[in-house]
Amino acid sequence: MDSLSDTLKKLKITAVDRTEDSLEGCLDCLLQALAQNNTETSEKIQASGILQLFASLLTPQSSCKAKVANIIAEVAKNEFMRIPCVDAGLISPLVQLLNSKDQEVLLQTGRALGNICYDSHEGRSAVDQAGGAQIVIDHLRSLCSLTDPANEKLLTVFCGMLMNYSNENDSLQAQLINMGVIPTLVKLLGIHCQNAALTEMCLVAFGNLAELESSKEQFASTNIAEELVKLFKKQIEHDKREMIFEVLAPLAENDAIKLQLVEAGLVECLLEIVQQKVDSDKEDDITELKTGSDLMVLLLLGDESMQKLFEGGKGSVFQRVLSWIPSNNHQLQLAGALAIANFARNDGNCIHMVDNGIVEKLMDLLDRHVEDGNVTVQHAALSALRNLAIPVINKAKMLSAGVTETVLKFLKSEMPPVQFKLLGTLRMLIDAQAEAAEQLGKNVKLVERLVEWCEAKDHAGVMGESNRLLSALIRHSKSKDVIKTIVQSGGIKHLVTMATSEHVIMQNEALVALALIAALELGTAEKDLESAKLVQILHRLLADERSAPEIKYNSMVLICALMGSESLHKEVQDLAFLDVVSKLRSHENKSVAQQASLTEQRLTVES
Repeated sequence: MDSLSDTLKKLKITAVDRTEDSLEGCLDCLLQALAQNNTETSEKIQASGILQLFASLLTPQSSCKAKVANIIAEVAKNEFMRIPCVDAGLISPLVQLLNSKDQEVLLQTGRALGNICYDSHEGRSAVDQAGGAQIVIDHLRSLCSLTDPANEKLLTVFCGMLMNYSNENDSLQAQLINMGVIPTLVKLLGIHCQNAALTEMCLVAFGNLAELESSKEQFASTNIAEELVKLFKKQIEHDKREMIFEVLAPLAENDAIKLQLVEAGLVECLLEIVQQKVDSDKEDDITELKTGSDLMVLLLLGDESMQKLFEGGKGSVFQRVLSWIPSNNHQLQLAGALAIANFARNDGNCIHMVDNGIVEKLMDLLDRHVEDGNVTVQHAALSALRNLAIPVINKAKMLSAGVTETVLKFLKSEMPPVQFKLLGTLRMLIDAQAEAAEQLGKNVKLVERLVEWCEAKDHAGVMGESNRLLSALIRHSKSKDVIKTIVQSGGIKHLVTMATSEHVIMQNEALVALALIAALELGTAEKDLESAKLVQILHRLLADERSAPEIKYNSMVLICALMGSESLHKEVQDLAFLDVVSKLRSHENKSVAQQASLTEQRLTVES
């Protein structure tokens, strides 16, 4: 290290005098010292103040510029040296050297800038101000087609530099995207797919850029899907496949790219992975099975890609996915159920699947997960059943297959996601199915659980769905027995609260259910309606100018129905409803205006 101190002193003198031979010798000594102990040598270089002199040795005329850039690249491997390199004014001359025609100078300059940018805000900012990124992208474009080893090494360094420059920095990534880096990188990947180091650099760069929403359109206009699938087919190592997966997942969020990936044959690759890994208990294989099947489900989220794979229910992919549901592997059961839920996004597919026995498969799957079951599988299978129950023609078929009995086995679940899907499935099934609604509405256990969940303040989704199902049981059954069960279980107050929901659809459902209660079982519900302050709420809804026309209409229908109760009638009289109602006679909505006239007459007669 004494000789290092001598070298640094000598370098200070020769850097100023520009005695070329001794300068070269000093730089070689520094490189040697850095190779032996980078950290300690870098500390000495910083302490000596020599960094400031390097700027003058980086001029295009300097014969030792490549060596100086190499030294900067080496010292900048240390985090503590990056800001000193910026402060010493090295960025601007380094960026100027990017205009050189000498391959060695370009290589060392690219390394130096890349290392200074690594995890350094100051480094990136200085390179940004000096305009370094655009010059590097231009180089990538012009050198893209040359496949000799030296050029590939340079391309790898330049890709690495851009990656360090923009990593986890949205604005710099957006800048690179605007400069058109994506088509260039895709072209690089296609031409240099035999070069492992360069391929890896491209993949990491894609992984960074693909997280940005603005990148997806640019990616979609290239043949990235084709290149990635081609590369994927060639990989046998787990780590390499994992790298490609990390790019595919964010890209596959874009519908256009989903379709391109399907057309490029990605699905066949994924199915093959599943087949190979399904029985393995090796950690890498389990990870790959999960990643592959998750990606498969993601591809089915696009309408076009999903329909292409469904192929009228005859598609081999659809058939393979069906075979996952009875499997003993939880990950495959989950992916299979999620895939069915995704295929069940239009009536035609739903009808075809129900007619071809998919419901029974899902019920069997749920039966396997009742006791200490896998929550994600329960949730996915219930999601699929809910979607399948949307077409009117499927409801009766699913009811007679015994879906409600299977679903009710999960009433004891304490998991909000499962509760939420269970409620949604039942609500879909009883829509316009009077008999089923009555049967469920008289099920005391179910109604009591609904009333309990109507108070699940921590889980707005469960609370909302419980309220909606309570209302649906009344609206679709129009049954006195159902109303009595709901009154006895304490459900009335929740329907009254639901009438004040911020969602018009829920307000409306509540008001229609309450009107049916008032018409069919007013005596039974009277006390609960009173203590829930229904009349005051209706007055507020009618007086509020923001209330939707259908809310005003149904509130007035309900007021008329309540007149049959002495105590509620008195509340209506005390609240001066006539004033509010008479104003609504001139409402722009004809139905509201007509109902206001009828309600006014009723109120006048009864007062």
